[in-house]
Amino acid sequence: MDTYFNDKIAVVTGAGGVICSEVSKGLAKEGATVLLVGRTIEKLEKVAEEIKAEGGKCACYICNVAEQKDVNKLADRIIAEYGKVDYLVNGAGGNNALAQPNIAKFDPRELDENKPEDLKGLYNVDMDAFESVIQINTMGTVYPILAFAKYMVKEGKGSIVNFASMNTYCPLTRNFAYAMSKAAVANFTQSLAAYFGETGIRINAVAPGFVVNERSVKILGTVETGLTERGSKVIGHTPMGKFGQAQDMYGCVKFLLDDRMSSFVTGVTIPVDGGFLTLSGV
Repeated sequence: MDTYFNDKIAVVTGAGGVICSEVSKGLAKEGATVLLVGRTIEKLEKVAEEIKAEGGKCACYICNVAEQKDVNKLADRIIAEYGKVDYLVNGAGGNNALAQPNIAKFDPRELDENKPEDLKGLYNVDMDAFESVIQINTMGTVYPILAFAKYMVKEGKGSIVNFASMNTYCPLTRNFAYAMSKAAVANFTQSLAAYFGETGIRINAVAPGFVVNERSVKILGTVETGLTERGSKVIGHTPMGKFGQAQDMYGCVKFLLDDRMSSFVTGVTIPVDGGFLTLSGV
């Protein structure tokens, strides 16, 4: 039995979400103590119950990772309680429908004072929502890295995994704030990998493809029950002909965290996308 992860402490933000709940459960099964971080205690406790039912070790922490003071307090508390952090998985993030237009191309009517009620262009989106998407996806990655890396530096080792997106490589229509912020995550991953290169800390990212969740089913449909027009375009662009599952991300995350497998890997963003990026659409 592999005991490599047994004494490891892993902080996972966004741990109540679809993907990072699976990452958390996977790390716990490997023997790591997983510290579940999120804004909704009910979601975290549900994941914790599943982990503990399997004999895993975990604890829940409420924190808004887009607020630097909150993150710093969290890091200090965790270090006081556990003495170290070996891994940081930055999974907190998301999109907001209020930040998205409902048209894919500019329409002059969006500038009209009496525009049609059903028309929502880029000029009509909620800019507070727009900024909130950028804040959670970018600064929600920056602040945890700053807070925990200073302790990893003292240990002379550590691995950090961020979450990018297919939008990192080419923005999907109507996803301006989300795409911009996820491109920033990949760029920041590269920059910090170079900055911390000689400290023993490795920083990488995973870029999930289209993963099945409650929201995606409404927007894309499913291969089994029927696809929406947008879903058909995604599947037509995915050589494997299917959507991903949340647990599909875990193997790549584990690889990037494990120094035995990826000790010479830093600054990369790895697509886990069913081949989506291999097709130009032509």
